[in-house]
Amino acid sequence: MPAEAQNSLLAPAKKRVDPYGFERPEDFDYASYEAFFSRYLVVLTRRAIKWSKLLKGNNSIQKSLKVKRYIRKGIPNEHRALVWMIVSGAQANMEQNPGYYHRLLEGEKNAKLLEAIKTDMNRTFPDNVKFRKTADPCLQHALYNVLVAYGHHNKAVGYCQGMNFIAGYLILITKNEEESFWLLDALIGRILPDYYSPAMLGLKTDQEVLGELVKMKVPAVGELMERHGVMWTLVVSRWFICLFIDILPVETVLRIWDCLFYEGSKIIFRVALTLIKQNQAFILEATNFPDICDKFKQITKGTFVTECHTFMQKIFTDPGSLSMATINKLRETCREKLLSQG
Repeated sequence: MPAEAQNSLLAPAKKRVDPYGFERPEDFDYASYEAFFSRYLVVLTRRAIKWSKLLKGNNSIQKSLKVKRYIRKGIPNEHRALVWMIVSGAQANMEQNPGYYHRLLEGEKNAKLLEAIKTDMNRTFPDNVKFRKTADPCLQHALYNVLVAYGHHNKAVGYCQGMNFIAGYLILITKNEEESFWLLDALIGRILPDYYSPAMLGLKTDQEVLGELVKMKVPAVGELMERHGVMWTLVVSRWFICLFIDILPVETVLRIWDCLFYEGSKIIFRVALTLIKQNQAFILEATNFPDICDKFKQITKGTFVTECHTFMQKIFTDPGSLSMATINKLRETCREKLLSQG
């Protein structure tokens, strides 16, 4: 890792604004974060050296067990955009469709769609200095363009709340509108099945799938939810819609996304199950409906989720085996159940 990159990473452990532009809350625990980050920096430096050797100045990666292992251990920020683009298929799509993104921006527009996107601009990351109107450049412009282009590219989805946060994160990492557009397409078009369509059937299905997985892997929590009549959508919908943005710390979200782009949507279930399993005793203290909802807000805070490197190791061990075949089977039955309920 270049010295300036290393310094720019360490210094912000003490700053009011993190390296991605997010203001830290008033009650931010600088001491424990600095302790974690000085340890994590050693990991980042080691990973950066290994990634530089793997990429060796060329921009191609073949999927392999080694690459999967590397990605699970975290992609250094300087390589993140490139690796996401390659492993998600976004790079290939962009190369096969030169100029497409700009044609979408120059073409005819749907006024209703533009209005919906404009309405959400100021609501997107008000705590991020790079998205403020006073910022130069102000990332709101890039965000607006990416969402407008995507809404016209995928008319079945158009625009739906939640997409603004995802596109915002992509822009922060890629610093490139066109790449952000193609990564958004990889997520919404392929990785997250039917999450953002008007009926949100894929999203509703996956929340039910999580409920079934909890019954299998953390049965006491599943039983608690049933006993108090708490629907999963009430406690986890934002985990799925925003892919943990504003739920977990930024660095942890990015580490989750590293794996999401490579391994697909089952990563979301791994993260959700780990949060629930690790905090099982705490959740089981709940004695009523509001209490359960509150516990689910609490479990996404604290050192367990901040220490992203350990957290990511846990998501691959804690939930046990979780095959795509199991998830697809559960999706089938949950989807049928939802459709029959109308």
